[in-house]
Parts: sequence; C-alpha cells; structure tokens
Amino acid sequence: MTKTTLESAATFAGQPVNLQYIAGQWREGCSAKILTDTNPYDDTVLTTIRQASAEDLDDAYRAAEQAQKDWAARSPAARARVMMRAAQLLEERRDEITDWLVMESGSAIGKARVEVSLAAGITLEASSFPTRVHGRILESNSPGKENRVYRKPLGVVGVISPWNFPLHLSQRSVAPALALGNAVVIKPASDTPVTGGLILARIFEEAGLPGGVLSVVVGAGSEIGDDFVSHPVPSLISFTGSTPVGKNVGRLATGGEHLKHVALELGGNSPFVVLADADLDAAVQAAVTGKFLHQGQICMAVNRIIVEAPVYDEFVERFRAAAAAVPFGDPADQHTLVGPVVNNSQLETLRTKIETARAEGARVVLDGQIQGRVVPPHVFADVTPGMEIAREEIFGPLVGILKADDEAHALQLANAHVFGLASSVFTQDLDRGVRFAQQVKAGMTHVNEMPVQDEAHVAFGGERNSGLGRFNGDWAIGEFTTDHWIGIKRL
Repeated sequence: MTKTTLESAATFAGQPVNLQYIAGQWREGCSAKILTDTNPYDDTVLTTIRQASAEDLDDAYRAAEQAQKDWAARSPAARARVMMRAAQLLEERRDEITDWLVMESGSAIGKARVEVSLAAGITLEASSFPTRVHGRILESNSPGKENRVYRKPLGVVGVISPWNFPLHLSQRSVAPALALGNAVVIKPASDTPVTGGLILARIFEEAGLPGGVLSVVVGAGSEIGDDFVSHPVPSLISFTGSTPVGKNVGRLATGGEHLKHVALELGGNSPFVVLADADLDAAVQAAVTGKFLHQGQICMAVNRIIVEAPVYDEFVERFRAAAAAVPFGDPADQHTLVGPVVNNSQLETLRTKIETARAEGARVVLDGQIQGRVVPPHVFADVTPGMEIAREEIFGPLVGILKADDEAHALQLANAHVFGLASSVFTQDLDRGVRFAQQVKAGMTHVNEMPVQDEAHVAFGGERNSGLGRFNGDWAIGEFTTDHWIGIKRL
C-alpha cells in the first residue's frame, strides 16, 4: 500500500467526506464550530467539517422516529438484503477503508485490515437477525386466556462510538440495531468522524437503506453530548468508551425525564496471567501482540502481566527482548505494529504514567525516546498492586509485570481492580486453566490466548466498571429489542 494522498483522502467512494448525513440528506451542520480532522502521525489535514448543532441532532432523531416505522414494517428478507449488501460493500471497499483507518485513527495496516473484517463480520451476522427474533406463547392461569409475548424493535437507537476501533465499534451496534428494525443516529468520536460514522452512512445509503433510518451527527460533546443522550426520541443509548464518561451517559439516560435503556462497553484492566507450567514462547508472543496492537489503545488490551514466581525472571527477560523488537513508527509502513497515539491529550497522559511508574519504584526493563506521538514500547517489572500502572487502565504501549507467589496469589492479583472486561491465563493444563478462568471477575477470559478477541456470534461485554449488557449474536438481539406481552381473553 502506498501512503494515501490528501487529494484522495478528501473523499470516500468518490464522494466528499466534509458533510453530515442527517435525515437522509448530505448537508453542512448548523454549528459555528469547525472540526479539523487530522492524521495523528503527521498532522496532515484530512478534511474539515462544520459541526452539528442541537437543531441538527433534533432533525436526525425526529427523522429517525418517522422512518423507523416503515423500516420495521419491511419483511425480514428485505432488511436482510440491505445488511448483506452492506457487508459486501465493506469487503469491496476494504482497501479504501483500510487507508482511511490508517490515516485517521493511526491504525497500523494489519490492525486496520482486521477492523474491516470485524465490521463486515458483524454486518453479515446481523443479516441473519431479522429471522432470529422469536416471540412466545405462554399458558395462562386464567381460564380461556392466552399469553403472547412479541419481540419488537426498541424504536430509535443512539450510538456513541470511540476513536480506537471507530468503524467496528460503531457497526457493532449499528448493524444489529438496523437489522432488527430500529432506526439509528450515530455520534462518532471527534478524532474519527469519517471512519466512525460517515463511511457507514455512505455504505448503507448505497446498500439501499431508506433515508432517515440512519443519521450521522458529527458534533462537539459540549454542544450536543448531553442532548444526544437525554433527547426524548431514542429508546436506547449504546456507548463505547471510558468508564467515567459511560457512567455519566448512564446517569443521563436513567435519571432524566425520559428513561431509556443503555448498553455500555467501558474501560478495562485486563490481567494476563502466566502460570508456572505455561508455554513461555506462546505466552510471550500473545502478550506482545495483546499489549502493543494498536499502541495498546484497546479496552481489551493486556494491562497487567501477572507471572508465577518460578518463571518470573525468565518471562521478564523473554518479554523484554520481544518487546524491544516490536517495530514502531509510521502506521502506513506495513511492518509497523505500534503507530501514533491518537492525540496530544493521550500522549501527555502516557508521559505522566511513565514518570509516575518510575517515581513509584517500578523497575524499567525497556523504554525509548518518544517521537512525535509515537511512544515506543515501555516495560516495567517488579510492579506492585498499589502502583498506578497496575491500578488504572493504560491505553498505550506501556505495561507492568507483577510477580505472583503461586496460583492463588495470581488469581488474587488478577481480581484486584474495579474493572472486569477481558482477561487471559496461560497454562499447559487446560482443566486448570478453565478452573482459573471461571474464578476471574470478568465478562471474558481466554485460556492460552491474548485477551483481544471478538467474534460476531459470541457474547462480548464486561462486569463491574467495565459496562452493562452484551453485544454480538443472540445477545445483541436481546439488547436491541424489547418484549411486549399481549394477553388475549376468549369470551
């Protein structure tokens, strides 16, 4: 792949990407604010977008409310055709979307390609949802009565998506919601308005989705953020992002005048446990990929490595050597694994975390000179549970290694945090691994695999401060529909 030029970057599928898609029309936002979308690696300006105002947001939600009724009334086959065509278009435009992910989100090429595959996969999975929604007929204790429970779309779904996997983490909610007969309004992250929303609008428009069923509002959180959640139209808000922001979304959605459902996929602090009988080669390889993929800017990324004492020193040295060989730099270089962090705020947060880890006494095993927004892998050993690098989500290419006295201590360390998203344990005794995994306080635990995993048909989500609800497969059907009990008395 050659680096995409500014001229080609200004369009997707031959159309400009500087307009909002609101109520079935491509138009400028009404806000006075202009968003400048830049490449985080070299600050190249990709496009400028006049942002959406509260009036634009209202237009999007009102149009969605009207269009949803006809969309839900379409046959399951008709909705499935739109989803299948959208999945096909994602594959057909794979190279162009990959280029955009590299330019806009700082994704390495390999990560970007995986993200396109994930987005296409959940879209194809969602194409089966229209015929997988089932009601029930239940017996009644009242003579002559029949109980029917109908499964129906919620109505309008608001989706707030993040910048780290912008295409997939938008589509993970958008595709199921649409397939099940809902209308959707997306608010993509300001760092990734094109890959997080506008590309999907073009894809679905071409796939034959009726106007108004999907809108994308690119706007400042300070101007439309609270209104996006508290607006009277949406029945559910799907949010993927940080735990503090997610908690505020939950408060607005459940504590305001208009009570609504929430699906929250929030932060993580993934423990990566290496027991004494583990295959160290496999563990090191998985830890390196699970930590440094997309600069560690993944909610499931390895956040703490916990190693049982008998193999601790050997693992630390092997991991140091592997991390030192990780290629970093320009994400458009096909060999790069670690590219730039997404913005200056993230960069300064990582600088502070590095300084804090040193000050708190963590042993520096590997470091390097920060170049622009590219932070090379940093590895700290002899980390203790009270250190910030162990307590908090890192969201960058930094990692701490903790020593566990034994298996029980390793489990205690793994659970010593307030999150509960993804986790891993490495052992050559699979039964032991499953027993350990069942005791980890997390929504997802993988034995002999890195914690960064996502399959379109398998439940995805966390416990505790990592969120509410589950995505993918049958679990997504449950999240994006509601039950309606209709009792019938025969007279």
